[in-house]
Amino acid sequence: MNTINIITLVAIILFARLGVRLYTRYQKQKEEDDDDHKIV
Repeated sequence: MNTINIITLVAIILFARLGVRLYTRYQKQKEEDDDDHKIV
């Protein structure tokens, strides 16, 4: 039971980091798109 808890904890942390990374990348891309629209 203890090992299962540790594995789930690690999985949650990895998924959280991945989600944050994807979110920040999306925000940067969105800002760049806005800048492109301003230039055009």
